[in-house]
Amino acid sequence: MSELVRTCIVAEDESLLRQALIDQLRASWPELQVLAECEDGASAVEALAEYTPDIAFLDIRMPGLTGLEVATAAVQASPRTQIVFVTAYDQYAIDAFERGAIDYLLKPVHPERLAATIERLQARSGNPDAATLIALIEHLGATSRANEAREPLTWITASAGKETRLILIDEVAYFRADNKYTTVVTAEGEALLRTPIKELVAVLDPASFKQIHRSTIVNLKAIAGITRDDAGRGIMRLKNRPETLTVSVPFMTLFRNM
Repeated sequence: MSELVRTCIVAEDESLLRQALIDQLRASWPELQVLAECEDGASAVEALAEYTPDIAFLDIRMPGLTGLEVATAAVQASPRTQIVFVTAYDQYAIDAFERGAIDYLLKPVHPERLAATIERLQARSGNPDAATLIALIEHLGATSRANEAREPLTWITASAGKETRLILIDEVAYFRADNKYTTVVTAEGEALLRTPIKELVAVLDPASFKQIHRSTIVNLKAIAGITRDDAGRGIMRLKNRPETLTVSVPFMTLFRNM
């Protein structure tokens, strides 16, 4: 085994599939250390920044930040990391394989395919080609949006004291995790949504809402501007709210074009 490849993270929102892949990796590559088991894209981005692993196994379709967005963040948060996309959809896998920038595993993961992927990972040295990887991610993202058109969530009901409010999604400035629930923040005030933020990210339109760290999702239309502090974190100003929001360092990559 190459000494250059020793650590990994595994990001998969389905717990049984995540554990199955980890068990397969441990059986096929005992020397590989699994540093983090991530159940969503936000925790995967944070794990990449914290551990800078040699490899990231990323499910393409995760709630909130997708595997494609996590891979985009990895270019800056952990440029040394080799990306392996895990997908149940052949159109992604074929594109990824033919361009050769990254590897892929199809669900369910077969031992023969995993062995071939491990052999390629062990043979590689040096950092991935960032430009090629970004181009591939953009291509796959376009394919994903074309094939996954759905009606986005347009309104929610949330409670403010004894009152139940009907809130249009476009009026939300941001969502903030509040224990098992979620605080909904609009220009007029706050209300409580009895849905965990992990479930909420799965039904929001990803073209309009982005996570800026694990506990906060912001409406892109509500952003007035972003500046970077000396520590590399983003300070986000909002159009109709007086407070600022902090964008953690790993998530700043997702706002590089703003």
